[in-house]
Amino acid sequence: MLPDLQSAYRTHHSTETAALKVISDILFALDPGNLALLTLLDLSAAFDSVDHATLHCRLQKSYGLCGSVLGWFTSYLSGRSQYVRTSATSSTPSAVLYGVPQGSVLGPILFVLHTADVLQLV
Repeated sequence: MLPDLQSAYRTHHSTETAALKVISDILFALDPGNLALLTLLDLSAAFDSVDHATLHCRLQKSYGLCGSVLGWFTSYLSGRSQYVRTSATSSTPSAVLYGVPQGSVLGPILFVLHTADVLQLV
């Protein structure tokens, strides 16, 4: 289910293998005299940017999840809230509509599935 070029969260893949692939592709393009263009995408706070509705559609349409399985993921992400608490007071809770729970086993997997075809979109 993971994209071929996905390096994170895969056995025997790392940032080093990703960097080597990029360098290899650039050199392969430059050797015969072609130009090479590198575009970088900064995904700061990437796990916080996952839209729950988009992820739900992607799980259903791209990966064929339905019924109880899709319901489990929906339940896992929905109904979450966040607030700020200090020693004296707390803010009003607000619904969390974006992001995957960090520190969870599913967080990285859901993020990868959410962004799996970003190369095709670019």
